[in-house]
Amino acid sequence: MTAPVETKHPVQIMDGLLQLKVPIPNNPLGWVLPYLIEGRDGWTLVDSGWNVPEAADALEQQLNDAGVGFGKLKTLLVTHIHPDHYGLAGRVKERSGAKVIIHQRERDMIRSRYKNPEQLLATIGDWLAMQGVPRDNVEDLRTSAMPVRAFVDAVQPDEVVWGGERLEIGRFLFEVWWTPGHSPGHICFLERGQKFILTGDHVLPTITPNVSMHPQQQGNPLGDYIASLERLEGLDVKTVLPAHEYTFDDLRGRLRGIHRHHEERLREMIEVIGDAPRTGYEVAKGVKWATGSFDTFSFWMQRAAIGETLAHLEYLVIEDRLQRFMRDGVQYYAKPDDTQDA
Repeated sequence: MTAPVETKHPVQIMDGLLQLKVPIPNNPLGWVLPYLIEGRDGWTLVDSGWNVPEAADALEQQLNDAGVGFGKLKTLLVTHIHPDHYGLAGRVKERSGAKVIIHQRERDMIRSRYKNPEQLLATIGDWLAMQGVPRDNVEDLRTSAMPVRAFVDAVQPDEVVWGGERLEIGRFLFEVWWTPGHSPGHICFLERGQKFILTGDHVLPTITPNVSMHPQQQGNPLGDYIASLERLEGLDVKTVLPAHEYTFDDLRGRLRGIHRHHEERLREMIEVIGDAPRTGYEVAKGVKWATGSFDTFSFWMQRAAIGETLAHLEYLVIEDRLQRFMRDGVQYYAKPDDTQDA
């Protein structure tokens, strides 16, 4: 495994492919790693960074250091619309005129998440109450994501992809892989001939992305995520280029590690439920979190923890390892023989 490099200068991965390092201020992740790819008539940037001065300045400096600047950028590929990946998209387009490409399912969330969130806020409030969040906490959790909107210069894409497309960029031929879970329209870019893959947040070397259930991501997001991981298992890949941490080479080993992590979390959820039905909120408070105790989290982190807990609980329901039922407008989870005790 390659050790992290603490540098703010572009790192050449191979001819025509550079890794940038853009800071995420006041965030434990520290950095996002955009990629710069040389094409025949200009350059392509994969992801951008938060819309804050430190990130914008770092991105511009590294584009200039690479001899590209904004003037030679022709395309911005966005793995997903979370602020550290999509936040500077509007500024990049304004400065360069670059064509912005996003997955269809990500485009569908831009307006409700970043432009006109009023209906989404109303929906989230009702949804949080249904998950057992105490009435006194609903409002703080409901609005906890609103400050993040300031870190996003949102722009509508010029094109969308669905997965399966092939993008020829200079000496590279990238396959677009739709990998939902962390976000409904998350995409990775596989270069089969050169045996590398840009994984965004889908596969990271030591941490796992938040996989949450929320009003914009219903169904079985953890199931989607695990299925997306399984699709990568047979790939002949020598180099993994993620959006955080650092470059690594053992894709299959990391996929096995992520599977083990989620199976451990699923078992822990069942243990927290025990012999009495629990709400998603109660389970989120009861499981262990690597970053500390639930009660010490910011409201935004609490909401993320609730969403991740629910993604695991819903997966267990679909796997027939738990049951879900409603009582007095609140949703509960229980072992299959314990629903009558609520």
